[in-house]
Amino acid sequence: MLREDFTLTKRHIGIILLVGGILGFIGIIGIDIVNAGREGGIGPAQQFALAIMILTAIVGATLIPLGDDPA
Repeated sequence: MLREDFTLTKRHIGIILLVGGILGFIGIIGIDIVNAGREGGIGPAQQFALAIMILTAIVGATLIPLGDDPA
């Protein structure tokens, strides 16, 4: 059940972004591993998506130390 006084904090958002960035990065690399038989390797769209996932994880990691301030 949700508490009525629950407030999403910067730490919560940081953890969500960090985990999302890491899982997204692993997912994109996993797609390339599953399709190992095809030629070409990691293309420009995958490189862009990997960069976005890395930036998302970095932003998340920088929000975690800000603590329990409301977002």
